[in-house]
Amino acid sequence: MAQAGANETQPEARTPGAHRARPGEYVFNFERVKQILGGPDYSPVFGGCIEGDRMMVALMTAPAGKRSEPHSHPNEQWIFVLEGVMELVVDGVTHTAHPGECIYIPAGTVHCGSTPEGRDAKFFTVKDASWGLHGIKAPA
Repeated sequence: MAQAGANETQPEARTPGAHRARPGEYVFNFERVKQILGGPDYSPVFGGCIEGDRMMVALMTAPAGKRSEPHSHPNEQWIFVLEGVMELVVDGVTHTAHPGECIYIPAGTVHCGSTPEGRDAKFFTVKDASWGLHGIKAPA
């Protein structure tokens, strides 16, 4: 892949505060990426997000005892649990996910999550880049 020239403009990240991968940038350290909220108006999860041309990834922490509000997003999502336990309600059905388990959320599906064990959960998430990381809060 060719490096961007001095006169070429690098596209902005779709998600405010996310890191947009630049041409020639291939290795990322989530400890050095700016920490952002996963859903500023509906979710307490936070972590770093890196966006490419067609995909985005994020390493997020779901704080103990907190719950996100129901929301959806136009892009599909995969959530891989690394630490702790996550309880997710996807399309009205409750699922419990442990470390090593992966959750699929189809585009446009209302979902929310919490950490039922009283300790933080850490998860890696992948979304297609047709939309940003942040979703749309479901109507009350």
